[in-house]
Amino acid sequence: MLTVLEALLLGIIQGITEWLPVSSSGHLVIAQQLLGIQQPIVFDVMLHVGTLVVVLVVFWRDIVKILRAIAKLDFKSEHGKLGLFVALASIPTAVIGYAFHDLFAAAFSSLFAVAVALLVTGFVLFVSEKNFGKTQVPNKKIGAADSVLVGIAQAIAIIPGISRSGLTISTALLRGVKKEMAAKFSFLLLVPAVVGALALESKDLGAASIDWFVLSIGTTAAAVVGYFALKFLLRIVLQKKLHMFAYYCWIVGLILIIVSIV
Repeated sequence: MLTVLEALLLGIIQGITEWLPVSSSGHLVIAQQLLGIQQPIVFDVMLHVGTLVVVLVVFWRDIVKILRAIAKLDFKSEHGKLGLFVALASIPTAVIGYAFHDLFAAAFSSLFAVAVALLVTGFVLFVSEKNFGKTQVPNKKIGAADSVLVGIAQAIAIIPGISRSGLTISTALLRGVKKEMAAKFSFLLLVPAVVGALALESKDLGAASIDWFVLSIGTTAAAVVGYFALKFLLRIVLQKKLHMFAYYCWIVGLILIIVSIV
């Protein structure tokens, strides 16, 4: 059973690392392993609900416009196309996430797996920024093919240690998508992903031994801290400084490998 302090700590970690491209799930695994904290995956999902609230607050105007366009079946407008592409990107995420659910869940118990995944995240962050605009037409609008690839990236990021924001934004950048759109699309894509994950784990809600007051503490912390972390990441993406987090991922990954071996 989680204590209030443990839930608060995990919520803060979730709020910071969901948006910064260093893998929230990976850092939650690290904290749980090192501190000996055990709780069902549904707690991790509910922490993501806290960061979902942040997306709804920051991008509520875009979300409202997308919903209006969908209601009118207007898929030719900017927001109509954006909603369509978000739905398109969610398909590979749902298929891969459901098909490999047990495999991904097993990775949550391995520090070594998290370490390797962090090294991969660092590599992707570094390459995406250094090659931005060189292999593709820079600053283009996102398209159907881009959406599918970003959706696949999000599915891969279910693996703890692979950053969801890092991999999705990097994939879009490597495709030459405009920086602002790459970030916005990544954040909006979180909405159906969290809703889907919550639906998948909902069957365990009744059986899980969870103190809902403690859970609310963690969720609230994730939302409050996540708001400021998201604002910070937006500036980082626009300033093309994602490579800073690549070094962080490499350092933490190497330390974890040493800890795992020793």
